[in-house]
Amino acid sequence: MKIDKRKKYYLMVDTETCPIDNTIQDVNPDNMLVYDIGGAICDKHGNIYETFSFIVRDIFFDEREKMKSAYYADKIPQYEEDIRTGKRKVSTFTNIKFYIEKLMTKYNTNIVIAHNARFDLFSLNATQKYLSQGKYKYFFKYGVEIWDTLKMVRQTVGKQKSYKNFCFENGFVTKHKKPQPQLKAETLYKYHSGDYDFEEEHKGLDDVLIEVAIFAWCMSQHKKMTKALFA
Repeated sequence: MKIDKRKKYYLMVDTETCPIDNTIQDVNPDNMLVYDIGGAICDKHGNIYETFSFIVRDIFFDEREKMKSAYYADKIPQYEEDIRTGKRKVSTFTNIKFYIEKLMTKYNTNIVIAHNARFDLFSLNATQKYLSQGKYKYFFKYGVEIWDTLKMVRQTVGKQKSYKNFCFENGFVTKHKKPQPQLKAETLYKYHSGDYDFEEEHKGLDDVLIEVAIFAWCMSQHKKMTKALFA
């Protein structure tokens, strides 16, 4: 495929993790190791140009005890089948990092997007630090900009009366003392797609594909909004 140098490309990513210390109850990204990372090169209209799905060998196979505490540990047999059939590739964390750097260079982008990007970014950094025994602390190169679709949603579709009504009418609300509409990717996609039975896979690439749609949805609102995680 020929890359259009006039077009702006973005890298959408999603990770699945297991805890370093399973005695810590809080879901803290600094305590998480990435065992699955999926990604897609997309544009602001939701067109997808290239995808990848990697299982992190250093964690999925080498940290089997920690993997037992993964929130979605029940999916491990599915991953093993996907690996067997070639649906998902297995690679070291370092090689995945280099692959992503080359992909971003190929599409001339320095913008990485994720839904609740703080979790994905900090988990990747925690994994980098853990595997290098503290020698390296950051997954992405200096200068890479991180965008968060969760922030974008809060400023756009999350404010819409129709979306709020959808959440309250269907019970898609937070557990706060004063419940608020959920802004989880799964709930957003239910509303956006009209498929109220949709359930998120909670696997890297599968979730990336719906998050690309959410990103394009936000961009189509043509509203002024803060996109960067660290504004």
